[in-house]
Amino acid sequence: MKINWGKGIVIAFILFISFILYFVLKVQTNHKYDNELVVDKYYQKELLLNGEIDRQQNANNLPEGVTINTNQEFIMIDFPAAFDYSKIKGKVSLYRPSSQKLDFETTISLSNSHLLIPKKNLADGRWDISVDWNYDGKQYLNKETLFL
Repeated sequence: MKINWGKGIVIAFILFISFILYFVLKVQTNHKYDNELVVDKYYQKELLLNGEIDRQQNANNLPEGVTINTNQEFIMIDFPAAFDYSKIKGKVSLYRPSSQKLDFETTISLSNSHLLIPKKNLADGRWDISVDWNYDGKQYLNKETLFL
């Protein structure tokens, strides 16, 4: 049997497609490769986006907003000094884009106008911090990206 140009091109395409499919299937079935979503319940979270935008706008309208600073040992979240810190409730979420296993949340429990989060348990790299808080029934949301 003689192989001409047409048969050679068809064979080359079949081999190339087989090669690509082999690696796609290998990555999808091997548990060593992590195929996690960026966030759980992505579509449900997307539906809450308008409320999130309203809370961010409330935070932007404050004359003195929340500030997030870092030093060698802590991430310090400063709330407005004009607010009574005992009435501030909410949560702080630290999101690591590269690994869902490192994400965590902590509730806001203040003894003064700032909250300290120790850096010793945080891996170096990018962290997205989301401070979702309320004061006297009004909700606020502050987001910031830090590089440790």
